[in-house]
Amino acid sequence: MKEYKVETLTFRAKLTFDRNHLAKSSNKAIQEKLDEYAKNGWRLVSTNTTEYSMDMYVYLFFEK
Repeated sequence: MKEYKVETLTFRAKLTFDRNHLAKSSNKAIQEKLDEYAKNGWRLVSTNTTEYSMDMYVYLFFEK
């Protein structure tokens, strides 16, 4: 039987002229989380993102 987990990461936007700063700054944190789960035998099966106000929420769905 498979196990499932959801990891939620939250990133806050800053005032800047770089339109892509949020995507750039979140890459490292997301990659670290992916590496952590992969090391423990989890496999990424889906992702989703939502934005609210100045925050971006990234949902990572894993299965084992």
